[in-house]
Amino acid sequence: MESMANSPTIVLLPVWGAGHFMPMLEAGKQLVASSGRAMSLTVLLMPSPTAQAASEISGHIRRLQQQEDQDDDGNGNGIRFHHLPEVKLPTDHSGIEEFISRIVQLHAPHLRAAMAGLRCPVAALVVDIFCAPALDVARDLAVPAYVYFTSSAALLALILRSPALREEEFHADGGLDLPGFPAPVPLCSLPDTMLERKKTTYSWFVDTGRRYMEANAIIVNTAAGLEPGVLAAIAAPAVYPIGPVLALTPTPPADAGPDACVKWLDSQPRASVLFLCFGSKGFLTTPQAIAHGLERSGHRFLWVLRGRPEDTSHGKRSPMDADLAELLPEGFLDKTKGRGLVWPKRAPQKEILAHGAVGGFVTHCGWNSVLESLWFGVPMLPWPLGADQHLNAFAMASGDMMGVAVPLKVDRERGNFVEAAELERAVRSLMAGAGQVRDKAMEMMKVCRDAVDQSQAGSSCASLRRLSKELLQGAVLLPKPNTHL
Repeated sequence: MESMANSPTIVLLPVWGAGHFMPMLEAGKQLVASSGRAMSLTVLLMPSPTAQAASEISGHIRRLQQQEDQDDDGNGNGIRFHHLPEVKLPTDHSGIEEFISRIVQLHAPHLRAAMAGLRCPVAALVVDIFCAPALDVARDLAVPAYVYFTSSAALLALILRSPALREEEFHADGGLDLPGFPAPVPLCSLPDTMLERKKTTYSWFVDTGRRYMEANAIIVNTAAGLEPGVLAAIAAPAVYPIGPVLALTPTPPADAGPDACVKWLDSQPRASVLFLCFGSKGFLTTPQAIAHGLERSGHRFLWVLRGRPEDTSHGKRSPMDADLAELLPEGFLDKTKGRGLVWPKRAPQKEILAHGAVGGFVTHCGWNSVLESLWFGVPMLPWPLGADQHLNAFAMASGDMMGVAVPLKVDRERGNFVEAAELERAVRSLMAGAGQVRDKAMEMMKVCRDAVDQSQAGSSCASLRRLSKELLQGAVLLPKPNTHL
């Protein structure tokens, strides 16, 4: 693409997880489009720590490049990819957050060299939530720096407040006053990283909150109307809510038809099926309790059940396809035949949530899953497993999104266990009634769609335009080294 050599480029530094990589690329594409394609994208790729993650990222890139080739005007989105060299993965760390940040630190020389080798002006370096160490490179090169925040504004508010919390003493029966929340956040709704203060990963949390203040702004995958209280309470740095950022157009192989689980939904009554899925990395060690709860509830269900990963170390935890005979109670499949389907491998979550037969969603409360559910107006049963998920679940019960979910009692001290009777109660409440919850989910669907509606001057569209203008005005031409990308 000839124009890419001269137009300013936005440099993206994503991490390899699909829940981070794809939303960041989609956000970059939207920024380019919002600028009238006056800018391009340069994506710097850190090597993935596993062969599976590398294969998934390669597949995403291949499909994206195919879309570029098929673009009507031949210009595409102006995206180029640059692979950074391998580094030795750190072993002395206490959590995934520290693990990724240490990798980013090791890549700092490669990142600096890649950016210095660009022949076009650099509009900004945009880094993932875990990549705060890369802000040093932007500072050294005098390039504007932004954080793309893939999670909720609620988590952003918590991270920004974390340096001040370091000296506070937490009490098990107390709560945390978080800006923008109408009620204190109970400690059981905080990420493990915030609670395990003796681990070095806790220092990552605090340091990240401090480092974010060095960024020109934070770009958040949320909408102004989705988390208005929290967004209004964040005084600094500047925040651009541009969400929901969702890659909604599936790009399956040309010879691939709908998944069998989607075809199964075609034969189910409207809004009659409860969908259960715990994310691309989520798995539960006690599926028998879920089975008993679903059987007793009497409702239809589509349950994505994954097996335990072969490798549970940081950066490598990918659930396996499930052995249903091993994981499920004897006779369960026969007893629920016709009204339930257990799917033992990855499923097309967005296509399922978009299906008219789906009337509820048991979710691990990963932010992408929450946004997808709200986008399609599907009410939720929150079953958080870790990371930011407990905070997201609390926000659906007591924060800006209050009312879009039926509460589910999750015992965090027992490995996020839910009793079969509790699941049965919640399923019946959601699927047989809960009219107010359904109304609230539909209200949030409208909020999400209005935010990105260009014809109605949606709030996220306005944020994108302001941000694109800021990036264009801040573009810098770096000194030219002897070699170029």
